[in-house]
Amino acid sequence: METTTIAIKKELREKIIEFGLKGETYSDIIERILESAKKRQIQDLLMDEKGFVPVKDALERAKAKWQK
Repeated sequence: METTTIAIKKELREKIIEFGLKGETYSDIIERILESAKKRQIQDLLMDEKGFVPVKDALERAKAKWQK
């Protein structure tokens, strides 16, 4: 896999390290965090304070939120 270098603040690097498990690379940590964030976004689209949101409504919310 091709890799790249990104510039981040040292403070952010330390915060990323806090999420890491033994033996994980920065790439592993960031990938795991992103997967968790995706799951959370999907959960937020499918549920509201009253419970489940109909799929039609969730799809409309997703389209509005992630328009390209």
